[in-house]
Formats: sequence, C-alpha cells, structure tokens
Amino acid sequence: MKQLITALSFLLLSTVTIAAESPDELVKRTADDVLSVVKADKDIQAGNQEKIFKLAEEKILPNFNFEKVSRLVLGKNWTKATPDQKSAFQNEFKTLLLRTYATALSKYKNQVIEYKPLRLADGATNATVKTSILQQGGQPIAVDYALEKQSESWKVYDIVIEGVSLVTNYRSQFAQEIRQNGLDSLIKKLAEKNGAAKAN
Repeated sequence: MKQLITALSFLLLSTVTIAAESPDELVKRTADDVLSVVKADKDIQAGNQEKIFKLAEEKILPNFNFEKVSRLVLGKNWTKATPDQKSAFQNEFKTLLLRTYATALSKYKNQVIEYKPLRLADGATNATVKTSILQQGGQPIAVDYALEKQSESWKVYDIVIEGVSLVTNYRSQFAQEIRQNGLDSLIKKLAEKNGAAKAN
C-alpha cells in the first residue's frame, strides 16, 4: 500500500507547466491527465513496466525539481560530494524513484484524489498543496506537496505522506549507508538495485 500511495503521489507531477498556473491547478490538472492515461491503457493496468516507466519519465520529471531533492536528501554530504558523485547519485536516485513508481502504478484501482483549498500569499515562492487519497474500505490518506516557484513555473521538491516526508525518509536511509561505507558505496548499491529491478 505504501508503494501505491507513493505512485499516486507522483501522478501529480506530470506534463509541461503553464505560465502563471497556480500550484494547486498544476497538481489537479496533471493528476487528471496522467490518471486518464492509466485508465485508458490496458497495458499499464496489466503492469507493463516499460510503458509505465516511460510515462513516468516523460510526464513526471519536467515538473520535479530533482536537483533540489537530491541536495536535500544528501544534506551535508551533497556539499562534500564531487561533481561526478553528484551526477552519479542523481542518475541512480532518479531511476530508483521512477522504478518504484512504475512498479506501484499498475496497482491503481480508481482511488479518488480530493484537493484542499490552497492558501498562498501574494508573491509567495513556496507553497504546500494538500490532498487526500480516498479509497474504498479504508481511511483517507493525507498527501501534501511542497513546491517552489522558479521563474513562472512551480516545481515539486518534496512529498509528505501521512506526515512522513519523502526527502526526510530517504535522507535517513542514505545517511546511515554513507556514514558506514561512504557515498560511493551508496551509489553502487543504488545502481545494483536498479539493475536488478530492470532485469526482472
């Protein structure tokens, strides 16, 4: 279920943003766009990993501030990393997230996304879009999106599911591995995990 919620969360990060579009409008429009593709594509519903991965890569990444996510996830280790390490980490971490999304997306079963009213001050460059995922026979699941304005578009840099931050969660996991074995070891383990997932 956690993977499914993560997948539904990433559904909200797709397609090219429109100038002056508010963060909540962006979240709702892109969620509707991607979910309509999922509902219409029998291959995706059947779990076709290649098609789901392609959908995620093409539709999610344009509205995701991945460099900022990487900086936040690595914390102080980001400033210590070499340019090659930063690039390698971003590539493997991006693939990890995309494959997690692709694996879980096929489990979508017509859950409904409810959007809370947005409170945004004039001139604000940070926003939180609050939503709930409604599911039959279960409690609503709170999912919040942290966005930052860049020029005229908004980019997502964190997702908080039931109070648990995506950034904080990965930062805790990765920091332990870095403390014990170093950043290169973390990158290697991510690459191995991604390679194993691709082979299956």
